[in-house]
Parts: sequence; C-alpha cells; structure tokens
Amino acid sequence: MAAMMKVVDDQTFILGKPVADLEADVAALSHSKYAVGCASGTDALLLALKALDVGAGDEIVTTPFTFFATAGTIHNVGARAVFVDIDPKTYNIRPDLAAAAVTSKTKAIIPVDLFGQMAPLEEIQRLAPRIPVIEDAAQSIGARRQIDGAWRMAGECATIGTFSFFPSKNLGGYGDGGMMVTQDKAIADRLLKLRMHGGSKLYFHDEVGFNSRLDALQAAVLRAKLPFLAEWSAKRRENAKFYDAAFADLTDLVTPFVEPGNESIFNQYTIRVPRRDAFKAHLAAKGIGHSVYYPLPLHLQECFAYLGYKQGACPESERAANEVLSLPIYPELSRAQLDEVVAAVRGFFGK
Repeated sequence: MAAMMKVVDDQTFILGKPVADLEADVAALSHSKYAVGCASGTDALLLALKALDVGAGDEIVTTPFTFFATAGTIHNVGARAVFVDIDPKTYNIRPDLAAAAVTSKTKAIIPVDLFGQMAPLEEIQRLAPRIPVIEDAAQSIGARRQIDGAWRMAGECATIGTFSFFPSKNLGGYGDGGMMVTQDKAIADRLLKLRMHGGSKLYFHDEVGFNSRLDALQAAVLRAKLPFLAEWSAKRRENAKFYDAAFADLTDLVTPFVEPGNESIFNQYTIRVPRRDAFKAHLAAKGIGHSVYYPLPLHLQECFAYLGYKQGACPESERAANEVLSLPIYPELSRAQLDEVVAAVRGFFGK
C-alpha cells in the first residue's frame, strides 16, 4: 500500500521511475542486460515478434500445448504458427521436432517453459543455430536450468525472453503486466520504441508501434512483492515434494517430472489421471480447487482450422490434454490443507 500510495502522490501513473526500477530488478534476476516492461504477457510476445520483424509469409515454430497467447500473437502479426509435439514427461516442446520443422520461411522458434520448468533452449539453439528463439517464460520467472555446467535463468539465453505478471503467476500484479528481456541492445531499443507507438521521442514516430506500457502502479506492486519471489517458489517446490511422496504408491497417477539440472518454480502442479471427469467431480465434491491446463491443444482450436491440422497431428499434446489436471500448489497452503488435498486424491483411488 505504501508503494502504491507513493505512485498516487507522485502522479507518475505511466512508466517513470517505478517501471524503470522494476525493469532493472527483473534484468538482474534473469541475468539479462536489458528489460522492457509492457502491458501484458501477451503483448510481450507480440512485441518480441515485431522486434524480430515477423510478419506476413513468415513461420513460427511452437508448441500446441500452451496458453492461447503463444499462438494468438503469431496470428496477429500475420505469420503462420507451425505446431510440433511435446515431450510427454515435461510437457515442453521437443527440440528435435522443432528443428525438423524449420524451413526457409521460419523466422523464430517459441518454446514455452510450461508449468514453471524451463524448456531445453540450449538443445533448440544447437539443432537450429541460426533461428532466433523467443522464450515464452510467462510461467517461469525465477526458474533456472543447468546449461554447459552453469545455472542459467529463465529469459537469460533466448534472443528475447517474455514474462507475464498476471495475478495468478508466481510474481503476479494487481492486474495485467508483462516484460521482455534480452542481451541485445538493438533489440531492447526497438522494444522501447514499439511499446510507445513506435517512437523514442514524443510525437515523433520511426514506425507504427503499439500502446503497451506497464502501469507504474503495477510496477510498484511487483517491486514490493519481488523480494519474496524466491521464498514463495521454494515453498511451491516444498509442496510439490510433499505431494510427490504422498502419491508415490498411486500407480494410476503420474506426478510431475522435473528434468535433472532443472529447478522448476511450479507455477502449476500438474498430474495425469485416468477418468479425469470423474476425478474432477470427486475433487469438487470434496471442496478441492483444481483446473485443467489445457483441455484442447491449439492445433485443434477452431480459430486455427485454417492451418490444416487434424486429430493425431500432435498425439502427445492431445493425450496430455485429455489426462492432465492441476492441484493447489500456492505457497500459503498449510499442512492441514495439503493433507486435505492428499486425502481427497487418495480417496478417489480407494487408498
């Protein structure tokens, strides 16, 4: 409240020092030279695509098992989404399939760090070395992965990394917000222009950009919360470990797999279960919160029918969409609440 009231008193509602300070903090967290705030995680992807001059006739390789914005922004810049399947254990894009989908029209690859675990960016970059990578890190701020013997942060190694500050994220605001990080000054300068109608000087425009600025009030909220992010993410990992142990003997339930050398922030704790509809009804009757991320892969969405994908095109994504369900994982869960979730889950399996 104190941080928000300072913004109100200063009347610096658009950009200004609160946003610049948050940009510096996120750049430091992600081991990036530059960070540029924007209005949402969706806009972060859109601006990243525009900064790489993606447009009509271009192709972007990505995963169909993700939130809609990943592919929606590709469509909205006039490009064509090329969907390739996922690793069934991590739910992240398969690097070999991504590389195999590259053509002369490919302008970028967008891997998604799904559920808080970083995708294998280094493998994508090794297999497709000349293709820019936009890391959709909307669910993974603060996650890290060992690459060539060193810990690398979400957003650090991509051409552009994009974050979301939607309220349900590990670092969430009191509304929408997003940010892009990069090691490239030219890209950062372009992003700064694109978020401000395409100009770096008031009323002078080098290109047609967007109105996508991070509100100073949101930046103030996020800066106040940022010092707690590591602790909150650690508590999510602790909760995940508790669930893993509690469900270890349930042969019909598959717990999340975190690759060795990865440190997930568990934006979601996503399991696989048979008879999911019955399981959902059981949890609802017990008062246990749950959700399905995501019930229909993007390649089968009606709005993308023009791309020509049919059932069976991405079988692992389709299978995951029919089996996954996410349980409460937020850091404020008490031991009694965790026990209640476990009892409800085990009860469905007669344990």
